[in-house]
Amino acid sequence: MTHTTQFQCHSSSQILTPDAGGIATLRDCLARGASISAQSSGVKAIEHGIDGQQWLLCETSGSSGRPKVIRRTPESWIKSFEINADHFDVSPNDIYATLGSLGHSLTLYATTEALHLGADLCALERKRPQRQIEALRDLNVTVLYATPTQLSLLIKGAFAAGVRHLPSVRRVFSGGGKLELALRTKLHPLFPNAKVFEFFGASETSFVSITDGDAPAGSVGKLYPGVAVTVDTTIGADAGELWISSPYLFDGYEGDNHPDTQWRGSALSIGEMGYIDKDGFLFLCGRKNRMVTIADVNVFLEGVEQAVMQLTSVDQCAVVAAPDEMRGHRLVCFVQSEGNDMNAKTIRDHCRHHLPPQSVPNDIRFLDELPLLAAGKPDLQKLTLMATDQ
Repeated sequence: MTHTTQFQCHSSSQILTPDAGGIATLRDCLARGASISAQSSGVKAIEHGIDGQQWLLCETSGSSGRPKVIRRTPESWIKSFEINADHFDVSPNDIYATLGSLGHSLTLYATTEALHLGADLCALERKRPQRQIEALRDLNVTVLYATPTQLSLLIKGAFAAGVRHLPSVRRVFSGGGKLELALRTKLHPLFPNAKVFEFFGASETSFVSITDGDAPAGSVGKLYPGVAVTVDTTIGADAGELWISSPYLFDGYEGDNHPDTQWRGSALSIGEMGYIDKDGFLFLCGRKNRMVTIADVNVFLEGVEQAVMQLTSVDQCAVVAAPDEMRGHRLVCFVQSEGNDMNAKTIRDHCRHHLPPQSVPNDIRFLDELPLLAAGKPDLQKLTLMATDQ
């Protein structure tokens, strides 16, 4: 298949943080139609041997293993740039901001979208949250892309900087994790004029679903325009493996394939389990590779995390599984909280009220800060080592 569409780099786009790492190289690649490699090691132009067309190589987050390098066509992102402009009112008149590294696909996507549309951009990866808040205010940013973890840190930065409101921000796009109601509620005073969109997707799929907060509790919204999802319930349950068809899918991995990523014709599965209700809202159970068996019952670790994050005093949470001779696995729940009223009993009682018995963590550990990846997600590998290091 020959791909002729290339990314654009409008001359009207201004880089408001010209010293940000990799931005100049990325802009040059976009302007001359060069293939791009954007990974944790940096951004560079590459010669890619497929079709002689422009390609984009970027990394997955690597939250549960070594990051994988994925390959995608410009069209797979350009189509969603157009959707976002038409449906969510982003335009060349906007000033975008990102908080993470260009090695993270969410940051790379937002940066490329801004430059392609002709919007201005400020990249704030190297700044602490307090300085990020000050930059958002001083540069009159209107569109922000961030992970829930980055948004949580941003709220703390606003408190430290004495910034109560950022009225210029009118669109916030949150991806890379569940945006819990408690965090969404905290965002409203900081961004009083913003629509806050939560989207579900992955580096391999890009957008799958999106909501501006009108979805039922626990849902990640309705399917993004152009996306179709088939739920494979062959195991006999209401929930099943999600098979995604859309024009936004990646082309493949550089190197070995991943066992959880499978193609069925043009439909892609990344091992995500979930279901769609009668009103078209998508609910996620978790990844197959984060499902463990405890006392012969399947437990999704993401479901435990979401329950703990309902507590307003919990800033961050990550749950991992450690081997257990009697029950198969035991849950270890790592919590970051600045609330003086937060303790293990409160968390355990809350989980007992909202989760099946096998999903209630007995081992709850408080950390000053959860270890994070460059993508702004908890480092699950490091936490698993901590959990098994008695």
